[in-house]
Formats: sequence, structure tokens, C-alpha cells
Amino acid sequence: MNDLAIVTKLMFKEKRDIVLSIVLGFVAGLATVFLFAASGYLISKAALSAPIYALALLIASVKMLSFIRAFSKYGERYFSHRATFTVLSNLRVSFFEKLEPLAPGIFQKYRSGDLLSRIVGDVESLQNYFLRVFYPPIVLVLVFLSTILFTSFFSFFAAILLFVGLILTTFVIPGLFALKQRKIDSHVRTQRGYLSTEVAEFLHGFRDLKIYQKLQGKEQMLEESSDTYINQQETENKAILFSQSVNIFVTLFITWSILAMGAYFIGVGELDGIFLAMLVMISITVFEDASPMAIFPIYFNDTKRAANRLFSVVSDTETEQHKSGLQEGELNEVPNIEMRNVQFLFPGDLRKTLADINLSLPAGSKTAIVGASGSGKSTVMQLLLNIYAVEEGEICFDNIPLTQVKQESIWEKANVVLQSNHFFYGTIRDNLLLANASLVDKELQEVLEKVHLGSFDLEDPVYERGENLSGGEKQRLAIARSLLKNKGLWFLDEPTSSIDAITEKKIYNHIFQQAKHDTLVLISHRLIGMENMDQIIVMDHGQIVECGTYEELMQMKGYFYQMKEIEKNLL
Repeated sequence: MNDLAIVTKLMFKEKRDIVLSIVLGFVAGLATVFLFAASGYLISKAALSAPIYALALLIASVKMLSFIRAFSKYGERYFSHRATFTVLSNLRVSFFEKLEPLAPGIFQKYRSGDLLSRIVGDVESLQNYFLRVFYPPIVLVLVFLSTILFTSFFSFFAAILLFVGLILTTFVIPGLFALKQRKIDSHVRTQRGYLSTEVAEFLHGFRDLKIYQKLQGKEQMLEESSDTYINQQETENKAILFSQSVNIFVTLFITWSILAMGAYFIGVGELDGIFLAMLVMISITVFEDASPMAIFPIYFNDTKRAANRLFSVVSDTETEQHKSGLQEGELNEVPNIEMRNVQFLFPGDLRKTLADINLSLPAGSKTAIVGASGSGKSTVMQLLLNIYAVEEGEICFDNIPLTQVKQESIWEKANVVLQSNHFFYGTIRDNLLLANASLVDKELQEVLEKVHLGSFDLEDPVYERGENLSGGEKQRLAIARSLLKNKGLWFLDEPTSSIDAITEKKIYNHIFQQAKHDTLVLISHRLIGMENMDQIIVMDHGQIVECGTYEELMQMKGYFYQMKEIEKNLL
């Protein structure tokens, strides 16, 4: 579906406000034209020394038209803006509903700053679609045609000139400037996305830039990028002003032509002179409604490109891949998991991250996945969590293909500890309650004791991304959340890599005690405690090279045995 068509579909949910905006805009436009037409006629009539009683009706008409114009103009603005803000609200909700299933895989394609630019800037740009692209041309054409029809009763040639002005100011001039503006707008929007990306990266990496003394160079790059963006905005604004100037010139030329033509026809006796001021006032007034058409192509291209950038992030095909064939049935609390001939390749990579992965995780089993850094261990876990989709093969939960299982169904039943865990700005309590909002303080304090964070108070502050916590404290707080969630499926990716060996052993005792009857997958570089695992999967270069119990692998004296011997020597 065309991207603007999606916006239009959302817009038509507010049919009542749209119709009222058009009707009131039409009434306001006609009232303005007739107000100034009556004023022009009144001036001419008064100049002929007409008695006051002869002018009373005209004066009353002018006052009435001014009231109609004011109220209808207010109504038009009220309903048009209400419709716009409601459409923007619906658009944000619709966009987020499509975006949410694509996270976090979406960050493979887009940088966070670019996404922020699209979500904020491009959505805001789309407010101009209704206010300046959709309904103003409709109102303009209706008002213009009505005015031309009215004018034709007094002067057919004046009506012809107004029609020519309509064609020039509504179609010809905007069309010519649209071709030039398309290229300018593309550069401005691209540069805005680039600047947003660079600013986000600068803020996130400020500490490292400071440490490596690269802060000044990065600031210089940002200033240059900002200057480029400002220059492109200036170019865009100059094009807008030039388009408006040409449009104003044409409207004034038409007005002067009507004045000259009217004078000629008065001279030859084909037009009553009392109507000349009225015709001139009509021309001046009706072209005021045409002035927004000078920037119509600018806003049209702007909203079209904004819609393209926005919905390219959440294309229908990608969203459908995450939603097609989803089953409503519930998974078992402790599921049986199988990976069959699974292959995976990250976008843009030439080498497969995973190749021919066959793996069985029986319900209630404890499985360790070990191997060198970059061997594909974490990718296996991300595929099991349905964060990424497999290229070939299939993953089944209780014999149900993962492609037919909702992501939320898996995440709801999983206790997950990642290598890098996110913590929100707030308190220790706020971050623990993510696991279960109904927990009481006593339960929270007990789990903090289990992970050796008993010295923490629930009201202690947590900065954005846990900046005031050490690496080990972050991992223990993440483990505390998983213990509080207490589901039957555990995915632990290097959960204790920053924790000392003594504390690590105590925490693992709590985890294995709680997960006694659960399915548990542990990814680890450390080989301590592998004797307690039901099976150990050894990976290297995206393939499973060994599989078995601790005793079986040690007897094989293969890759796992070598890793264990190296670890013994280091310890």
C-alpha cells in the first residue's frame, strides 16, 4: 500500500471533523469574498452620494458577512486541528504497534538516532498532510469556482481572468516548483537523520571520547553537520519564498489586468462603473486563498517523503512475517525445545553465523552452551527467544514451529539474563518490579539478599542504563529480576561474567535450586559447575562440534577437554 494512503486511511477515521473542516472552510472563503465584494460595491455606491437608507442594507450585509467569516474561520481551524492531532495520535499508536514486534532486530538495519529522527521528526511532519496538503486545495477549488460563477454575472472576461489565475496559481506554478523542491527536500531530510544519529552517538559515547581525547574532533564533526543542515534549510526556505513571490506576482498581475480590462469595458459602455471596485476586491480576496498553494508541493513532497521514511521501517511484509500464522494456544510452562538444521546469517554478513544446528532441549533439562567468543552461542539464545528469524531449518516449542508462536508467549514464560541488561531511571524497586508488579517489598528484599545485594535499599536511585551501578551489580540485579519472575524457562547468557567466583557459586546454587524442575539454558565461558548440567553443547565457528555430559566430553579429550585444561592451568 502507498505510504500516504496509509496516512489517508487513518485520517478518514475522523470523517466528521474532516467534513466540517471542508464545509466551514468553504463558508469562510465565500464569506470573505462576498464581504470584500460588498465592501467594494458599498464604496462605489457611497461615492455616488447615495442616501443613507440606500446603504443601510449593504452596511448590514457587510457586518453579517464579517461575523459569518469570523465564526466559520474559527470553526474551520478548530475542527481541522482537532482532526490533525487525533490523526497524529492514531498514527503514533499504529506505528508503534508495527514497530514493537520488530525490536530488537530493527537495530540491525537502523541506527538509534536515525530511528529517533523518523519517529519524532517524520511523524511531526505528517501533521502538514491534512492541514496543508489534503483539504486546502479542495476548499480553494470550491471557493474559486463559486467566485468565478458569481463574477461571470457581471463580467465574463473578468471570470475568464480569474479562471486563468486559478490554473496558474493552483497547478502550473506549484507543479514547476515541485520538481526543484523534491531534490532539496531529500537532502534536508537525509541530513536531519544523519545529524540526529551523530548527536545520539556523541551523547552515548561521551565518556569514551573524553578518555581517548577525541571529544574536540567529534564536536567539530557535529558543528559541521549542523552547519550543513542549517544551510540546506536556508536553501529550502529560499525556494519557498521564491515560489510564494512568483505566486503573488501572478495574482497581482491578474488583479491589475482585471482593473485595466474593467476600465476599458466601462469606457466602451459594456460594464457599469459601480462594479469595478467590487471586481478588483474580489480578485484581491480570492487569491488570498490561493497563496497556500505556493507551498503546496513543498508540503506534499515533505509529507510523502516522511511517510516513506516512516513506513519503510515497519513495512507490511516484515510485520506480517512476525504475525502470520500465530497460534493463540498456550505453551507448556516447561516446554520441550528442538532446533532442526538451523542456519542463520546476519544481514550484510557473508559468513553464516550458525550452520546446521541440531539441538534438543528436553523439558526440565539443564543445558550449557560453551565455546570461544564469537562461536554463535548468544545467537542461538536469541533465535530461541524468537528475537531473530532463522534463515533455514526450524525451531519448535512442544512440536509447534516457532514461526507460529507469538513472541510474547515465549517471553512471558522465560526468565532471561543477557550479557548486557537494561536498567531504567528510577529506583531499585522500580527495576525489580518489572518482573512482577504485584510483588511486595519483603519479597524484593529477600531476593536482593540471595544475589548479595542486601546492602541496597529499595529506594536507592538507579540512573539511566544503570550508570551508577558496577558491572557485577548490574548482573546481580538482572539475576534478581529473573528469580522474581520465576517462570519455567531460563535463558542465561554469561550471567556472572563480572562476579567473583565465591559469589558466583552461591548465586548459581539459588538459581539451580529454584530451577530444579525447569528447562534451563546457560551460556558461559567459565566451565565451573558443568558437572551439574544434563548436557553440554560445545560450539566453534557457528557449528556444534561436541555434545554430551561432562563425563562423556572429558573422556573424549576433544575441544571441551582442552578448554577445561586451559582453565585449570589459568586458575
